[in-house]
Amino acid sequence: MVKVIALFNQAGGVAKTSLTMNLGYQLAQRNRRVLLADMDPQASLTTFMGLDVYNLSRTIYNAVVLSEEMPIYKGIHRMDLAPANLRLSAAELELVVADMRDLRLKEALAPFLDSYDFILIDCPPSLGILSYLSLVAATHTLIPIQTHYKALVGTDLLLDTVSRVRARANKSLKIAGIVPTMHEAQTVQAKMSLQTIEDQLSQVGKIYPPIPRSIAFADASQEHLPLALFAPKHPAIAILDIIAQGVEEL
Repeated sequence: MVKVIALFNQAGGVAKTSLTMNLGYQLAQRNRRVLLADMDPQASLTTFMGLDVYNLSRTIYNAVVLSEEMPIYKGIHRMDLAPANLRLSAAELELVVADMRDLRLKEALAPFLDSYDFILIDCPPSLGILSYLSLVAATHTLIPIQTHYKALVGTDLLLDTVSRVRARANKSLKIAGIVPTMHEAQTVQAKMSLQTIEDQLSQVGKIYPPIPRSIAFADASQEHLPLALFAPKHPAIAILDIIAQGVEEL
């Protein structure tokens, strides 16, 4: 059965998009059929995957807002992509009065569920309607959290949003785990933040090994490559493979 995983955190700059792309690639390397869905109007995932966001005639906006068939670009580093661009930013307002808005993304993905083993949704860094639609469409949510005090502050709001979705709109939504990101092991603050994550959130879901902060992620994204293709011997790849194995076992 396909697993639809929303990578969700209302905070920006926690490496959510990098995790989406690189986790997708690790799953593809395990011969899993993977679709990436970009629900962030900033369209960073679409850019990372090498598409020109200014020259896309159809995006995930067309499926979610206009109820057209989901546009899918196939075979990008062994993954498929439902892209976004800035037009998606208008969706927040346009969906306010839309019929059955909570189900728009779920219904757009429904025709493709038999075609994939994993659908990874890159949520926007907000608690708005686009994140809500993503959680309604998902079977699981995977939560990246930067090991930094500032990134931990909004965790309660994040979990409250997940609980609100589980209470009514998607009662079967599960937490796939928590991924500490951008970890600087040499700093006291990062060590304390990681310990806080492990102490306070282990009852919420599985805590994965921390992904280290590394300029290699940005360099790989600039080249429109997964880290494993850009720097095959990078130590973070082993951690990404552990996460891939974990979501396979869900």
